[in-house]
Amino acid sequence: MPAARLHRVAVLVLDGAKPLDVGIPAQVFTTRASMPYEVRVCGAEPGLVAGGDGLAYSVQHGLEALAWADIVFVPGYRHPDRDDPPRAVLGALTAAHARGARLAAISTGAFALAATGLLDGRRATTHWHYTRALMARHPLVRVDENVLFVDEGSVLTSAGAASGIDLCLHILRADLGVAASNHAARRLVAAPYRSGGQAQYVPRSVPEPLGERFAVTREWALHRLGDPLTLDTLARQAEVSPRTFSRRFVEETGYTPMQWVMRARVDLARELLERSERSVEQIADDVGLGTGANLRLHFQRILGTTPSEYRRTFTRGE
Repeated sequence: MPAARLHRVAVLVLDGAKPLDVGIPAQVFTTRASMPYEVRVCGAEPGLVAGGDGLAYSVQHGLEALAWADIVFVPGYRHPDRDDPPRAVLGALTAAHARGARLAAISTGAFALAATGLLDGRRATTHWHYTRALMARHPLVRVDENVLFVDEGSVLTSAGAASGIDLCLHILRADLGVAASNHAARRLVAAPYRSGGQAQYVPRSVPEPLGERFAVTREWALHRLGDPLTLDTLARQAEVSPRTFSRRFVEETGYTPMQWVMRARVDLARELLERSERSVEQIADDVGLGTGANLRLHFQRILGTTPSEYRRTFTRGE
């Protein structure tokens, strides 16, 4: 992990805030030696904030924390389809965004971002139960109800609480690299990475055992990325036909099997670039991409950079 500047994280607790939604960013970005983040939990003003599900929060900071933060998380809250947050809160969110802070909503926190107008004309998502309400209340927002999270650069939104973890790990990957994100996922006992394009829930028409079988197949493949992995190989391991495997895999992950394998190989290459001194050619062979030229091609296509530039970005002291 590089010697990075400290990132300042504010978690904005609104009336009726959902406990899991509040806890996720506070825990993922917990202040510790290995994590260059400082977290402040805040409300519209300091003091006791009534939360959802019978809990309340005692917050030390008011809206001044949004003027301090580099990243502002807005957890989900009660009755988002009926009540907008106070004007002072919306103004503080707008001001934070204007000076360059990233705004990230978990679940129904997307309604608060939408109320600022910052989501107008942008893609966004929220908990599947509220997607239609978000469309109706904020028709200028391009609501995508079939994804885990949406990254629009300076504004990010996610679906239910579990996808808030995916969003936080996505931000970690961008800030600190794959190794740090994977380390945080292990600490949380969470999946290392689920793409934002993955569906919020598996359609009812997919038998549950099939979904479980595919999870095992993905884990099996992750330990064999250096080996030849074809659609037939994966389907055979999952004990279904290639046609069925391909169709169900897209429904479950948002990627074709070969797209998923390629991204997994690039992710492994990223971690090796961050944590080892192996050459680009050696890493390409390790992850099943054969040659350095092949690795560079897919790195540029998927990440918009080269392996060497990536290594410089995420190498300590450089």
